[in-house]
Amino acid sequence: MTSIVRRDMLRASATALAAGLSGAPLLAAADDKPAQPPGAAPKGPPPEPVTRIVARYAATAPVEQLPANVRKEATRTLLNWAGCAVGGSRQGAPSHAVAALKPFAGPPQASLFGRTERLDALHAALVNGISSHVLDYDDTHLKTIIHPAGPVASALAAFAEYHPVSGAEFMNALVIGCEIECRIGNAVFPEHYAMGWHITGTTGVFGAAAAIGRLLKLDEQRMTWALGIAASQPVGLKVQFGSDTKSFHPGRAAQNGMLSALLAQQGYTASEVAIEGFDGWGQAASTRHDWSQVTQGLGERYEAALNTYKPFACGIVAHPAIDAAIQLRDANALKPEDIASVDLKVHPLVLNLMGKTTPAIGLEGKFSIYHAVAVALATGKGGEQAFTDAAVADPMVVALRQKVHVAIDQSIKADQVDMTVTLKNGRALHQFIEHAVGSQLHPMSDEQLNGKFDGLTDGILAPARARVLRETCWHAWELADAGDIGRAGAAA
Repeated sequence: MTSIVRRDMLRASATALAAGLSGAPLLAAADDKPAQPPGAAPKGPPPEPVTRIVARYAATAPVEQLPANVRKEATRTLLNWAGCAVGGSRQGAPSHAVAALKPFAGPPQASLFGRTERLDALHAALVNGISSHVLDYDDTHLKTIIHPAGPVASALAAFAEYHPVSGAEFMNALVIGCEIECRIGNAVFPEHYAMGWHITGTTGVFGAAAAIGRLLKLDEQRMTWALGIAASQPVGLKVQFGSDTKSFHPGRAAQNGMLSALLAQQGYTASEVAIEGFDGWGQAASTRHDWSQVTQGLGERYEAALNTYKPFACGIVAHPAIDAAIQLRDANALKPEDIASVDLKVHPLVLNLMGKTTPAIGLEGKFSIYHAVAVALATGKGGEQAFTDAAVADPMVVALRQKVHVAIDQSIKADQVDMTVTLKNGRALHQFIEHAVGSQLHPMSDEQLNGKFDGLTDGILAPARARVLRETCWHAWELADAGDIGRAGAAA
């Protein structure tokens, strides 16, 4: 199979994935225009100065105009991010990062969620971004598979301890940052993703730059420079999935975005068409870009309100299968030793992103549909404990994993799965998932988010401290000092 054919197949699968998970139709006619050949120059100038329009929005969007549903989703986004940052804080990736960075870090300006150390704000943003993503349990903008909060909230929480702002200012900046990264993602997805870029890091740097620029009260000119500086700092390759470096991507995007805003504040210049211009970010990062996806309705309709939250700690394309496995297990009191075979019909992108058949470590297990189904059938769980090194090596899970068979079915949507479990006594159990829990049409409730948060913080923060962090997040809009968020997230 040639690389061009593979790219086109992945593009089609990724487009269908985004539509299926979000409950939206396939990309509209504007997205159906033929992609330019790799390296081709855009045909004529862009219709709008995208970088400057985005900068104007980031610098001037009024807080009081945010609809109630956008404010509520921003609160849920913050809570989910904080739980993930604490839950991932003791994993190898953030621990290695702290050990490497601490000798070179500046003054202790900001907390590390779930840890006792403090670092300078730039390095704290990096480490908290790593912690929040390492479990693959974070929020997801389903149209692009961006995890919006990792880059943006990680930068904001660190910076707010160093640079005091109100909760309303903090949360408004969170909305602005998430909105910008998701809209830029809309403009280049799925081609950008199909080229091998990890879209969370490559677009997240813009969100973080805009959010920190907002807290710094940058004017339109300096915000334009901040976005231009960010355009030269994309980070993230999909080849890193299954390794520590995947979680480095949102952390580095948070750090790079903060740096971009700080440089711009001092008058550090950049191209004013860095996103859309000839030889700019868009041309370098994707074979197609529809900039109307960025500018149309900006400040009127909100991508940030479409954020969703994972009930399971792995690649989101496996969630329908985990949902089905847990339902079958619970309804039939299944035991691993009773199972003869497990047959799945899945969306085409599942094997592309989750096709590891013999994961050796927990991080690889997060990208194995075989492990995800086996551990869900064996334990009834899909949280972070289902994707540890020990879970991947569990002989019972390994044996069950070998009984899982996966087939691509073009009729299966991205939030669906068709599963049949055949028992050794010949009985066949069937489960079809129409909309997986956590998808746009079956979202997690506030109660479920609280339960997820409690599970993530258990054993890392003392119960009383975890409650303080949870309540601080739920009431973030009313905080006098948004630095309380970071301070509440630190281990005593």
